Amino acid sequence: MWSSLFRFFSNDLAIDLGTATTMVYARGRNIVLHEPSIVAKNTLTGRVEAVGAEAKEMLGRTPGNIIAIRPMKDGVIADFEVTEQMLNYFIRKVHSRTYLVRPRIVISVPSEITQVEKRAVKDSALRAGASDVVLIEQAMAAAIGAGLPITEACGNMVVDIGGGTTDVAVLSLAGTVFSRSIRIAGNEMDEAIIGYIKKKYNLLIGERTSEQVKMEIGSAYPLSQPLTMEIKGRDLVEGIPKTITVTDEEIREALAETVAAIVETVRVALERTPPELSADIMDKGIVVCGGGSLLKNFDQRLREETGLPVCIAENPMACVALGSGRMLTDFDLLKRIAIS
Repeated sequence: MWSSLFRFFSNDLAIDLGTATTMVYARGRNIVLHEPSIVAKNTLTGRVEAVGAEAKEMLGRTPGNIIAIRPMKDGVIADFEVTEQMLNYFIRKVHSRTYLVRPRIVISVPSEITQVEKRAVKDSALRAGASDVVLIEQAMAAAIGAGLPITEACGNMVVDIGGGTTDVAVLSLAGTVFSRSIRIAGNEMDEAIIGYIKKKYNLLIGERTSEQVKMEIGSAYPLSQPLTMEIKGRDLVEGIPKTITVTDEEIREALAETVAAIVETVRVALERTPPELSADIMDKGIVVCGGGSLLKNFDQRLREETGLPVCIAENPMACVALGSGRMLTDFDLLKRIAIS
């Protein structure tokens, strides 16, 4: 599959194709692209107006004929054509030229996606210009990126909270002992905040505002210092712009259900883990990564609920991309963990 012909001057890429953001790791160059998974498209001409960070700026601010599309939903492709255009744009941007680039690509996917969804990811990448595509599980990539010894005969537990999915896995000997992927993660948190503010204050806020609220005052466990934040939106009763002040306690209440669902998934994984590996996890603890792990005090909440040591990976946002990137040079491990 991986011929050695171009091995030394190859364009190989590893892509963490996320619901919220896409990261691209180029062989020998580390992470070279980190942009939102958003495409702005003109509905009249069908032309792509902007991709990534530029398209995110347009969210909620576009005229009627331009729509900002998130082609990925819950970790899988929701819009095949737009995903292809987005991948094509990112591949070209990384290689800063527009022709003769046929990289081999490693892409990470949620553990419980269907054969049809896997096929869609492969086809999109091939049509976007890849010469070969290998899929690996997100949780496995995250564990490798977080530096866990996954090839050893010991239990490693990783919780990867992305934008669209949360992947929980127990790994040993480069294999998955137990994995569960739920379609509840960062985006669900944003929607929960929008719903809460709408219900409590009759105020409509946009997804960029709710994301900001989550990042600035959102938490999973009471904070030592109370926080407040002013947010602007549209009053649903009077129809005019309005500003309100919310507290961290209110936002914690808004996020309670989403956080509880993630914690419950971790508990289920622990219940299904063989006793020998459970003993390893008790000693080594749980490693949490992904953008959602940055929710204030999430590690403390998980520690409280499971009674186990919990640590956040060193570079939580980039774990999946870094782990996938390592596979570009470790072909033996890639063969062992690739999914068909």
